[in-house]
Amino acid sequence: MAALDESSPYLRAQSNLSELRLDRMCAAMPDYVRMVGDGERDFAQALAEMTESEVAARRERVMRQRVRSSGFPYVKTLSDFDWSFQPSVPRAKVEELATLRFVDRAENALFVGSPGVGKTHLAIAIGIEAVRAGREVRFVDCAKLVEDLKDASSRGILKNRLKYYAHSKLLIIDELGYLDIDEHGADLMFQLVSTRYEQRSTIITTNVGIGGWANVFGDDVAASAIADRVCHHCTLIKITGRSYRLKDLPADKRRED
Repeated sequence: MAALDESSPYLRAQSNLSELRLDRMCAAMPDYVRMVGDGERDFAQALAEMTESEVAARRERVMRQRVRSSGFPYVKTLSDFDWSFQPSVPRAKVEELATLRFVDRAENALFVGSPGVGKTHLAIAIGIEAVRAGREVRFVDCAKLVEDLKDASSRGILKNRLKYYAHSKLLIIDELGYLDIDEHGADLMFQLVSTRYEQRSTIITTNVGIGGWANVFGDDVAASAIADRVCHHCTLIKITGRSYRLKDLPADKRRED
């Protein structure tokens, strides 16, 4: 410590910033020392700018952690979406959803379309906007959600698990319809949807139109009850067109697939 105490104020300041893990401030310090020395900044201005940079970096780290903890498989934004490739997407409706007013009103959104048309991308983009706005968001694959609820039911902790999913301000259920859901799973989905009904917002992406949900859930009554609660106060986005993932394949190869 004696050696450090005898060092210059500049070195002590750098050491302190490094120990406090204020990395942005530590990296910027040489430039700001020069600017203060040259009269380009006074001390208060330099300190304000250095701390603003550190605060911005910390906020970005917190945001990245919140995105990771929300369960998104990847990060996509609306600016990443190729609107020209999918002209069937009602851009104004999607951008309205991104304002999150539907979340404030505890309304839902349903994205319907074939695989690869951008349903998950748009759902994630809206979810990212919600995270940035400080809302609690949970993204989950439908099949994994059902299996998780079944596991909780078998272990006698279903109430707690339903509360976990019901708590999120925005729940995104991805890929409903890719795998059929049995009677027990349909009942669990109904319980979750009922718990969130008019209390929290849910986004669902599906490759099956609402009229085909009876086949997904294996029961007309369960499908109707779930659809009734999801579609009441709901923005429906239907997307047509071919898969973005196959856009670079020649036409004859797409027909073979």
